[in-house]
Amino acid sequence: MMVTVHNFSYGLVNPVLGYVMSCLGAFLGLRCITRARAHTGGVRACWLVLAAISLGAAGIWSMHFIAMLGFTIPGQTILYNVPITIVSMLIAIAVVGIGLLIVGYGNGGWGRLLLGGVIVGIGVATMHYLGMAAMSMPDTMRYNVPLLALSVVIAIVAGTAALWAGTRVRGIGATVVASLIMGVAVSGMHYTGMAAMQVYPDATMSAGSMAAMSGASAVSFIVPLLAGISLLMFALTLTITLSPNETEIHEDAILQRRMETEFAAGPRVHPGQFAPRVVASDAFTPVRRSPRDGGGADDLPSRR
Repeated sequence: MMVTVHNFSYGLVNPVLGYVMSCLGAFLGLRCITRARAHTGGVRACWLVLAAISLGAAGIWSMHFIAMLGFTIPGQTILYNVPITIVSMLIAIAVVGIGLLIVGYGNGGWGRLLLGGVIVGIGVATMHYLGMAAMSMPDTMRYNVPLLALSVVIAIVAGTAALWAGTRVRGIGATVVASLIMGVAVSGMHYTGMAAMQVYPDATMSAGSMAAMSGASAVSFIVPLLAGISLLMFALTLTITLSPNETEIHEDAILQRRMETEFAAGPRVHPGQFAPRVVASDAFTPVRRSPRDGGGADDLPSRR
């Protein structure tokens, strides 16, 4: 006989908070990617690392454990293995970073996008089930294989969609929409994985062995860690807000190029003419469009 578990012990509080955190992490991560698109070399890599932290730690991992705070088993105390839980967070950040680097330094082809999406998806699924393995309880966990496979497929689709959005989305409105969709995908993957979990009583578990279980409670460990990630997201928000956006970076590059051309030997650049923008041709190279063509606010030069 399976043990009764509750995924919504506090009603919609945990799912809603987890979804909001996932959307916020996705939004900040996508805004970091827009900055990365305007740079090359090490500066681009730095922005992609920030995007990986935002997407992996806040958009994925935090959503998972905020939802886990609503997971209870009547009459039992669930503890968490601290090292395994932290490793699961680092895995989420690492696989998102690998996927972003594969796509960010590629040529925009579907091959790299799909490869990155598979790596991110499998990594996110690994993070989820490693986080589940970090739980210490007197019962035994098993998984429904079809639902487990479905959760992995959802993770791969979500990872691929996130990488695709990173190479295409530019305007604030489009970024918000993409973040809301990514939040749905991450939440869907989590609760599909939770539906796959089946808990059975362990006949070999005695009262003494239950008392000897090690680990930290959710309140003493996960809640402070989530608070720390929230402060990190606040700092990242300030960093993004104070940094020039993609359009401003390109305008500065054009101005610098014009100044170099003015003082360099050779044909003079006359007023009203723009020198070619020197940006590597890759997946992040933007296409400047007008609002009439469906472009966003970041696609046009800003008025100063």
